[in-house]
Amino acid sequence: MASTTLSVSSASISTSKTPCLPNSTTVAYFKPNTTSLSTSIVGKRIRLYRSSKTRPIGAKNASIGINCQASSSVLPSALLFDCDGVLVDTEKDGHRISFNDTFQEKELGVTWDVDLYGELLKIGGGKERMTAYFNKVGWPEKAPKSEDERKTFIAGLHKRKTDLFMALIEKQLLPLRPGVAKLIDQALGNGVKVAVCSTSNEKAVSAIVSFLLGPQRAEQIKIFAGDVVPRKKPDPAIYILAANTLDVDPSSCVVVEDSAIGLAAAKSAGMKCIVTKSGYTAEEDFVNADAVFDCIGDPPEERFDLAFCGSLLEKQYVS
Repeated sequence: MASTTLSVSSASISTSKTPCLPNSTTVAYFKPNTTSLSTSIVGKRIRLYRSSKTRPIGAKNASIGINCQASSSVLPSALLFDCDGVLVDTEKDGHRISFNDTFQEKELGVTWDVDLYGELLKIGGGKERMTAYFNKVGWPEKAPKSEDERKTFIAGLHKRKTDLFMALIEKQLLPLRPGVAKLIDQALGNGVKVAVCSTSNEKAVSAIVSFLLGPQRAEQIKIFAGDVVPRKKPDPAIYILAANTLDVDPSSCVVVEDSAIGLAAAKSAGMKCIVTKSGYTAEEDFVNADAVFDCIGDPPEERFDLAFCGSLLEKQYVS
């Protein structure tokens, strides 16, 4: 497929609403004849691939897919990944199913459908999510009455939900998103520290990293998850903890997130943030992101690589 390289000074870049699939040729869209910029990719050298498959037949305006492979002499000190929706698209067919199976086992008469769960994802943390839901709609008859007993009740539900979720991960029924393993390998191979920073339970995150990324990668990846910090995303605490523990400057870190609350946490921590949209977050507002894509992507459909992550930091070192 023919390509051309140019320096972008003004363009409108938006991501596809279709899933990032191995056989998809859809990437971030460059829309000709526009002058507004929806990401922070300004003055970067990018490679534009023209493809007839980037728009459905009958579409009025043609699009040009963008594969961002910026050359950069600067690399991040650390690459920090969210887990759910970034490493694996776990929410709809993983966590939601596990919550519902737990509710059914306990005979609570509660079911979270796809749309409701999408709304509940605006609350960071599974225990917090359940508590907020029951506070709003009313607690099940089988739930205790006192606040302390309810905390114990919620903790028990969450533990069972985590066990059910881990069983799904161990069976490898949920695959890694395209490009995740590639980007992690690039980082580790270049001495860039890698960590996963998530509001999910530490055991669940560790299971995803171990079973889906493999033990060799897992032993090189630091995990910050669950109740390791008192305040969850959008609070920046987990990203600040990661930077302090890894002994890196927050301004030298690049975060990969999929949600608005994750983006807010990363930016509040003083870090660069790339958003890879997931099933539940495609329509969220990512105006503050440094770049937005539908996924990381594997060659030949790669959206971005480690060098592109480094290019986001370069302007910090130019006087």
